[in-house]
Amino acid sequence: MTPPRLPPRIPPIQCLVTFEALARLRSASRVAEELCVTVSAVSHRIRQLEDHLGMKLFARGDFTLTADGAACLGHVRAGLASLQQMTGPETQRPRLRVRVAAPPTFCRQLLMPRLELFRTAFPDIDLVLQVSIPLLDVKAEATDLEVRYGPGGYSDCEHRLLQADDLAPACSPGFLNEFGPFQGFGTREALAQTRLIRTPLEPWGPWFRHCGVDLAEPQEGSQFNDIGLAYDAAASGFGVVLLRLRIGASWLESGRLVRLSPQSVPSAHGYHLCWSPGAMQRWECAAFADWLVQQLQG
Repeated sequence: MTPPRLPPRIPPIQCLVTFEALARLRSASRVAEELCVTVSAVSHRIRQLEDHLGMKLFARGDFTLTADGAACLGHVRAGLASLQQMTGPETQRPRLRVRVAAPPTFCRQLLMPRLELFRTAFPDIDLVLQVSIPLLDVKAEATDLEVRYGPGGYSDCEHRLLQADDLAPACSPGFLNEFGPFQGFGTREALAQTRLIRTPLEPWGPWFRHCGVDLAEPQEGSQFNDIGLAYDAAASGFGVVLLRLRIGASWLESGRLVRLSPQSVPSAHGYHLCWSPGAMQRWECAAFADWLVQQLQG
């Protein structure tokens, strides 16, 4: 009796998905971001598929398809499309959603410029982003994750430090030309007689103490409750601002602000990622948290 013929062994689905993505994107790093794997995993899957099929799929270097690869791609795409249609619209999985609150300047300067990377890496996660009021930690709606600006040590949630920063005085080139030079901006005369921009988010006390000057917190001058607005005001010639060097880097790089001293002092405040107990058990929350930490501390 002739034994039954076994069907051909089907290549692993993750290898087929990776092959289709690499043929489409022609970049191992972009495929890794799209599939949430490492670049080495992409290479391993392609080698595994080539070994399984007994053919070369890509011309090494620029990921141009070989003739065999081009012929194989059509079958792979047709097969993947058929698998996607099997679920039907009624049984599609609901999209994952992460609700995040963060201070406005953090959103504009640190988060928004990187969001395309998050969208590419996690296309199945919808991000709901709202701004919060720093130090007061006030937000419009309940969230899964929150970026708080403050001293840390929060007792109402779990948290980790995202970013600390150093401070240095800065002003616009026009203000410096009109009222400077300030020679390091560390003398009592310069600090007492120059217009200082005020914000409760970054008091002047640390800089006064660094300079060894006994001055009270200024009570006069323009005041802003948002760090980015304070920096914009300084760039418009309102006076000298105490600049966070990391989050304020774009103001310095563009020349809108110039440092008045090569010295800096640590800020008492930082950006902290906060969450309620159990939130990180949800895959989408852990994915966003890990991605944000990697972006800011990597």
